[in-house]
Amino acid sequence: MVTCSDEGFTDDERMEVQKNLLSTSAGRDELLGASAQEREELAYALLASLPRSRVANIQRRIAPLLQLDIVGLLPTEVALQILSHLSWQSLISCSTVNRKWHVLAIDPALWRPLCQLKGWEWNVSHIRSREFELDKMSIVDDPEDSDDEGMGDEEDAHASTSLIAPRDDSGYMTVSSSGWFSFASRGPSTPSRTTLLSPALPSDSSASKSPSRTPRKSKALARHSAPAILPAVDPCSSSRQYDYKLLYLTHVRLQNRVRDSSYRLSFLQSRPNLSPLTIGGPSTVGHNNTIYCLQLYTYPETGEQVLFTGSKDRTIREWCVGKEDERYGNVKRVIEGLHESSVLSLCVGHGYIASGSSDHRVGLWDLERGELCGALLDHEDSVLCVRFDGTRLVSCSKDRTVRVYSFPSLEPQFLLQGHRAAVNAVSICDNLIASASGDRSMRIWDGDTGALLRIFENHHSRGLASIDFKYPMILSGSSDKHLRFFNIVTSQGWSTSPNLDNTPVEVAGLPSSPQSPTRICDACGNVRRRRDNPHSDLVRSVAFGDEFVVSGSYDSTVKVWGRKTGALVADLSNGHSGRIFCVGFDHTKIVSCGEDQVRRFARGCTDKKSGADCSFSLQRICIWDFSHGIDTSFIKL
Repeated sequence: MVTCSDEGFTDDERMEVQKNLLSTSAGRDELLGASAQEREELAYALLASLPRSRVANIQRRIAPLLQLDIVGLLPTEVALQILSHLSWQSLISCSTVNRKWHVLAIDPALWRPLCQLKGWEWNVSHIRSREFELDKMSIVDDPEDSDDEGMGDEEDAHASTSLIAPRDDSGYMTVSSSGWFSFASRGPSTPSRTTLLSPALPSDSSASKSPSRTPRKSKALARHSAPAILPAVDPCSSSRQYDYKLLYLTHVRLQNRVRDSSYRLSFLQSRPNLSPLTIGGPSTVGHNNTIYCLQLYTYPETGEQVLFTGSKDRTIREWCVGKEDERYGNVKRVIEGLHESSVLSLCVGHGYIASGSSDHRVGLWDLERGELCGALLDHEDSVLCVRFDGTRLVSCSKDRTVRVYSFPSLEPQFLLQGHRAAVNAVSICDNLIASASGDRSMRIWDGDTGALLRIFENHHSRGLASIDFKYPMILSGSSDKHLRFFNIVTSQGWSTSPNLDNTPVEVAGLPSSPQSPTRICDACGNVRRRRDNPHSDLVRSVAFGDEFVVSGSYDSTVKVWGRKTGALVADLSNGHSGRIFCVGFDHTKIVSCGEDQVRRFARGCTDKKSGADCSFSLQRICIWDFSHGIDTSFIKL
């Protein structure tokens, strides 16, 4: 006896279905124009006539028809509005769903706001240069110069203990016990005397040539504690379709390289000309003494990136540092003739460069014309820092004052007094001026009125050496070997010093081991966090961006910290052998300078007078390049 498998219906039902199919087939032409209800009955009749295995196959085949791509069916404008609420990681995932989603997820309308939120822009000058190219194709130290290293005195007597050699005037001098501090009025006062000096630049070729304006591919401008002034966007750029996804992901890749400490270290060094005709002469390609300050700058018209450095040799030098520049590492121009002592501070922007020196002078040059616009001789001691924006120029000095001038006319505006020790650093953000002093305080001033807005006493346990300011955040470095990143509105922030760190952390579940990065103070009950590998000496230079904080120290190291948490990201300790005086950075690299000198001997060269082998010192500038192997020519730095 043969038993038929149960297909889910009886023979009577099968006969009924076949009868319905015959009648339905006879009227198929009529059913094609029938209503949806009638066609549904026909479909059911057909499915009911099939074995279960066949119905399962049909179910798998029609399953995609039952899945509705709501986003893909929407108008493009509506779909883009929905996707605009996603993170960049989610957009990358969306681009792998199907072709429709891929087109939507890479649309510049989604990636451009993400780039704008981070402040990441296209290097428009690079694009203009490329278009131009395509169109063209279609057609010695002075013994009387005191070693003033750009730092002033601290307020406390114990602050001058053995950080430097006694002969070095690095700004950490002991204040006499007689207490000669003069607590001047905290309000502004108008300077009664302003001396303007207007010598011309030297006529030699190295100093008189203005920057080349030949269009070329290059990098863009870096942000330092000096104001970062970026060129305006090309008015015609709205008609171009830039790949903002590429721009965003390239920045993310560069940030990941910083976190992984994946860099290529190179050096810019002074190389004296040791030919027999110039031995013993002053001619050198680079500086011949300690470099105290530096800043990256990009010419807006050409996109050409350069590095300006100031030195104890009384000169300012302009270096070619664009990766595509054939003159990379060479000195492009020398600015000299004004200062009679060390150049301690530089600020570049708006087509101008300002300098402060231990000869008490402040100088301002026009970079395009190569001319000195004016010089100021108002301070009574070394000018330790100078900064300017499009409205004002601010300088500070070991004479414990801050002076404000109009820019670029250099008309005196305010004399800011009140610090009890040398003012080591100033920084400008909009109409606010921040000053940091060896008296351990930080002050905020109104740049429009000169009024003192707020004082942060005992901001560090010792004198402040450096600051960078971008409202409402301010970053400071101190001779107490620590950094402090601080919100001047909420008074919240982090520090590498556990006693100053008030970053919010979860108290519940804190580990109690001595090795724990966090602990609870027995005295006040506050949570203290211990930072890994803080600096072991004075923090001389600081700068911060959207993601990272960079610091340079007398301990010969450059360190990178996470801006949000203060966690150590990278420890760059293999570049310098001496104290670091200044650091700067952009999206692709970190640059630093210091007092380390590399002694070299020239083979086959002897001094005519002594007959000894010629030796010379190379003043080292370190460049930590995180963009090696990556095309970054389209990035506006």
